[in-house]
Amino acid sequence: MLGILGGGQLGRMTALAAAKLGYRAHVFAPESPCPAGEVAWATTVAEYDDAVALQRFSDAVDAVTVEFENVPEAALRQLAQTRPTRPNAAALAAAQDRLVEKAFLADVGFETAPIHQVDSADDIVAALTTLGRPVIVKTRRFGYDGKGQVRVESPAEAEAAWAALGKAPSIAEGLIDFAREVSVIAARDVDGRVACYPAVENIHENHILRTTLAPAPDMGALAGEAERLTAAAIARLDLTGLLAIEMFVTRDGRLIANEMAPRPHNSGHWTMDFAATSQFEQLARAVMGLPLGDVAVLRPAMMRNLLGDEANTWPALLADPGVRLHLYGKREARPGRKMGHWNKAL
Repeated sequence: MLGILGGGQLGRMTALAAAKLGYRAHVFAPESPCPAGEVAWATTVAEYDDAVALQRFSDAVDAVTVEFENVPEAALRQLAQTRPTRPNAAALAAAQDRLVEKAFLADVGFETAPIHQVDSADDIVAALTTLGRPVIVKTRRFGYDGKGQVRVESPAEAEAAWAALGKAPSIAEGLIDFAREVSVIAARDVDGRVACYPAVENIHENHILRTTLAPAPDMGALAGEAERLTAAAIARLDLTGLLAIEMFVTRDGRLIANEMAPRPHNSGHWTMDFAATSQFEQLARAVMGLPLGDVAVLRPAMMRNLLGDEANTWPALLADPGVRLHLYGKREARPGRKMGHWNKAL
């Protein structure tokens, strides 16, 4: 039995991929109903700090993974006392705090954006001096899809920005003059073997991933460098499972690491139809102790996210014989919410 912490669409697609390998999935999530729970063999509905529920969950599964990185580290540490947890708690913790994450990525060998630690409005003012104007101030924890960040142009905006972030511990980042955004997903098995999917290009709208092109066109030698550094990062974390790293490509041809996620990634959804092994099957293989699958690209492809009410266009999408549609079973379509995606060969 594969245990999955988290009930979202990444857990849903992991559970479906595990079923193809003959494994049942048991989902642990605080909300019900949830997309992953609808396709799982079993579901535990409890908070992540419920020690009794976590123990019962542990007793029912053979190994545990996560479908999002903000599962409390303490939950994973408790489960690790009795079951393999893949990723490990230390890898999860490194991805949960942007300050720790930046230090780790730099230690691996990535270049990162210049940063300034922010614990007050005065720190934002100082960042504008040390990093230049403007800066992007981001909470160290829990931000995603543009949430938990504010652009600050001048010292006069510092107090309002600090309040908008809830006065939470944050970092300020200097702006990067980038030409494109790319990412790499690496997989690592229990014996330490690593396989990387090719670098892909990601196109964002309003801070939300909209389109992925796989492989990233015209990357040249940078593609190999991005894959090499991602492989080094997953090995350094001693992480069994998946690690995705998002990067900027600057106009002068440098790679700048942005952030990482020790789980399946939106930019890997194209693998469901156009890679020899999907990222979700790859995760199930790694977590359950199987050999990694082939990461070969079957055909260059495009992935497109369906946001909010766009999911209601599914009949028209299915009228295109080249479209491979994946809906997540979410019951409420809110603006900007990821309701599904489709893949198509290029």
